[in-house]
Amino acid sequence: MATAQATLTPITDTTPAVVEISAKEPSGAQWVSRYPTSKAVSACTEPFAQNLSAFIAALKAAGAAVTISATDRPPERAYLMHWCYMISNEDQDPRTVPEKAGVNILWDHRDGGGSYDKPSSIQAARAMLNAYGMQNLQTPPALNTRHTLGLAVDMSITWESELTIQKADASVVTITSTPRSGMNSDLRDVGASYGVVKFVGGAADKPHWSDNGH
Repeated sequence: MATAQATLTPITDTTPAVVEISAKEPSGAQWVSRYPTSKAVSACTEPFAQNLSAFIAALKAAGAAVTISATDRPPERAYLMHWCYMISNEDQDPRTVPEKAGVNILWDHRDGGGSYDKPSSIQAARAMLNAYGMQNLQTPPALNTRHTLGLAVDMSITWESELTIQKADASVVTITSTPRSGMNSDLRDVGASYGVVKFVGGAADKPHWSDNGH
């Protein structure tokens, strides 16, 4: 993290003292590796963790492939993801992004003369968005997301042909409909039986499941 120096002169002791003052670091792809998101089911909050584990076990027993990309997400990461998306896709002015304690980021870049550099600011935010893998996301990542509460998962689910899977009540259903992915409406019903609810916003956030669909 960048720092700046300032010289302070005490009133009683006139010997100058040099202290380091934290300086903001410009936004950019380097921020993406910080405040990492967990991919572990165990990082989720109970009883969602147990419900999710049971749903995934049923999927794998049925022959589906499951890949988790995110479970518990630090609030700092949610902040960075939200605002880089807003600057890149929603015409958010980088100069008006609110600060977050502990995240010393400079969204509004400056040129050599110290003036606001809009193109550089947007380019850096877009580099972050791309590094987060959010190029195809159609809705801003939430600031107050179920992920930060340990109550959500982003996962890819696929299978071939039919999927014969057990619901939470031990009944068995065979899914013959398409798509053969987490967007399948019949699979959504199976997930709900375990307390793992598909995102209510449809295709805007395809991998997202949570305890309440948000």
